[in-house]
Amino acid sequence: MNELRGQIDPSTRAGHMLSVVIPVYNEQDTWREILRRVQAVELPCAKQIVLVDDCSRDGTRRQLQEYADLVASQTALGTVAPVKVLFHEVNKGKGAALRTGFAAADGDILVVQDADLEYDPNDYPRLLEPILAGQADVVYGSRFAKASSCRGSWQNCLANCFLTALSNTTTGLGLSDMETCYKMLRREVIRSVRLEQDRFGFEPEITAKIARLGVRVVEVPISYSARSRSQGKKIGYRDGLKAIWCILKYGLVSR
Repeated sequence: MNELRGQIDPSTRAGHMLSVVIPVYNEQDTWREILRRVQAVELPCAKQIVLVDDCSRDGTRRQLQEYADLVASQTALGTVAPVKVLFHEVNKGKGAALRTGFAAADGDILVVQDADLEYDPNDYPRLLEPILAGQADVVYGSRFAKASSCRGSWQNCLANCFLTALSNTTTGLGLSDMETCYKMLRREVIRSVRLEQDRFGFEPEITAKIARLGVRVVEVPISYSARSRSQGKKIGYRDGLKAIWCILKYGLVSR
C-alpha cells in the first residue's frame, strides 16, 4: 500500500465529523485516560466519541454509568451528543461492541480506538489526511509500515506478519498490518458491508469485505506501545486460529 502525504484542502474540512468508536471491556484503569487523550487531540474536523461497554465485570461498567449520567446532564436536547455511552447486557466481544458503536455513531468518518493505551490518538490527523484530501475511503494505521519495525513481543510480531500475509493472498491489498486497531473508514463503507464476527475475527472479516468493495485503501505509519497479557492484553492463540478461519471464510470461500 502507498502512504499518501498530500495537503488537506481546507474546503473539504467543513461539515465533516469523526466518530471515535471505543469498545470497552474490563478497562477500569485505562478508559478514563484514553478518553482524555481522544478528547485532547486537535482535529481539522468535528469529533464525537462513542463508548461501548461490553458488560465489564471489574468496575468499569459502574464507572461508565456514572460518566454516562454526567454526559446526559450536560448534553442539550436536539444536539448531536459529543460523547455517547452504550452498554451491552451480556459480554459479546469486540466485534459486537463495534457494530453497536458504528450504528450509534453520527460522523461521516469513523475510527476504531481500543480502550487500552497501546494506540495514540495523536495519530488521528495522519489517518484523516488521505480521506479529507479525497484520496482514500479507508485508512489503516500500520505498526509495521517500515520493514525493520517490530512492535511488541516477537511472538505477536510473527503472528501479525503471518496473518497479514495470509490475508493479502486472498484480498490483494498488500497491507503490512491487517490486524491493526486503527481502521478509519468513510461511513458509506461501513454501510456497504454486513459484519458478523463478534470477537477479534472482526479484523480479517472487515478487511476481506472492504477488499471486495473495490474502495481506495491506504496505509499510514502510526506509533504503538504494546502491553503484555499481565497488563491486560486479551487476544490469545485461539483468536489467532479464529483469524485464520475468518481469512479463509471471507477471503476465499465467500468470494
